[in-house]
Amino acid sequence: MADILTGQGCSWTFEAGAVRMRFHRAMKVPKFLQELGERLIPYEALADVSLTPGKRGTVVLRAVPRQGADPVLIAAAGQLKEALDPYRLVLPADRESLADYYAEEIRRSITDSGPARRCLVQAPPTPRSFKGWDGQAHFDDETVRFQWFWSSAESVKYRAGDQRFAVSDIEGVEWRSPDVFDGYLRLRVRGLEAPKEPEKDPASVVFGMGYGLTAESLPFAAAVVGAIRDQHPAAELPPAEPAAEEPVVAAIDRGEDIPALIRKLGELRDAGLLTEEEFQAKKVELLSRL
Repeated sequence: MADILTGQGCSWTFEAGAVRMRFHRAMKVPKFLQELGERLIPYEALADVSLTPGKRGTVVLRAVPRQGADPVLIAAAGQLKEALDPYRLVLPADRESLADYYAEEIRRSITDSGPARRCLVQAPPTPRSFKGWDGQAHFDDETVRFQWFWSSAESVKYRAGDQRFAVSDIEGVEWRSPDVFDGYLRLRVRGLEAPKEPEKDPASVVFGMGYGLTAESLPFAAAVVGAIRDQHPAAELPPAEPAAEEPVVAAIDRGEDIPALIRKLGELRDAGLLTEEEFQAKKVELLSRL
């Protein structure tokens, strides 16, 4: 019988050569983790594991994946907040000895901690779709399709028409965290020179207030990354580009006034999509623009 460690919103089942991570469907579990559902992580995909003190009488067991092993982390490019880390298990402090035992078992099973030449963790399943600010994105494991919304897409996108990109023509995926109302998903397409602004790039879908949420757009991006890595050995892929430094055009630049944005933030908080701390931080940020 497999051994199980159950923590806050997640359980790890230790199997032969792998750990199965199951995220619970519960109010306090982030929707992104619920969307990931269940993931089988082979020990060969891990570089290390740590056990550290947590908050309020807890300990944190965290597996450290090898670079390039997990398409979700490739797509996220270091932008995930701690609460969304899919390799983190928070346990009661009285289970520290048991957690330490399993941490040591994982360490003994690790044979290579260097970068992986291929994805060792399965990408989120397809088909997938999500609604962005300026269009709808679809992916069926072979083709990415963008369908523009006439009411919000820039004229350059609408004139270009709906877009189709075969996985074989896609060199990479750039995902910028929505962070409430900023963000985008951009495809790096072979032979196409992308405009600087994602809202003017027909190979990009721009997120917005309530659009392109992490729970929808990041698994989508990871599924595309996984399909690309299945077709191309990692040595042939260009290095992943870091997230853009310049801010994406925010909702305030799309014709929305600050009081309206604050009201929308309040609605997202009341719906449970934002914490009170996130709401207050964004409110202060918006008011500073007045």
